[in-house]
Amino acid sequence: MTIRKNVLIASIATAGFALTGTASAADMYKSGVGALYAGLNYTFVNLDFDGEDADVGTLSGKVGVMANEYIGFEARAGFGVNDDNINLAPGINGDVEVNNFFGGYATFNMVNESPVTPYAVIGFTRTEVEVDTAFGSESDDDSDFSYGAGINFEMAQNVSGNLEYMRYYDDDDVTVDGIGLGVQFNF
Repeated sequence: MTIRKNVLIASIATAGFALTGTASAADMYKSGVGALYAGLNYTFVNLDFDGEDADVGTLSGKVGVMANEYIGFEARAGFGVNDDNINLAPGINGDVEVNNFFGGYATFNMVNESPVTPYAVIGFTRTEVEVDTAFGSESDDDSDFSYGAGINFEMAQNVSGNLEYMRYYDDDDVTVDGIGLGVQFNF
């Protein structure tokens, strides 16, 4: 009888330790392997046209999956929510806005035990920018390599705040970059 009792106690203890290890790993990195996440960001975007700056705002959403605890893949899409009036040429002003943008990215997370997770992000973004003047409007869209860095900070279980810098586009004397604030939900 005592051998059976010892085996039963050992089995229960082993199962308890295994479950505790799983819970600790989940706590240490909220978005485990295969975990899905979604988020919303407001980004303060700066558009630099050959020295003329426009400061606009965008709203975007993202969905992603963690391939492992260090690498994730995500898709983002967004649109402009306000524009800026800039001097395009002597006597010609125009309203500049980001019509829309979307892209695919890889994130590289610096996993640690704190509630703050720094990360780097690389990918490609397609951006459409529109300029409205008294003479009409013109829009242009193009794609470019994108990169950035940010931090996710845990606010509650499965909810993180986000602060991020991104360089979305840098080509043909046009630069589009921004600082975003957002929220991310982990499933």
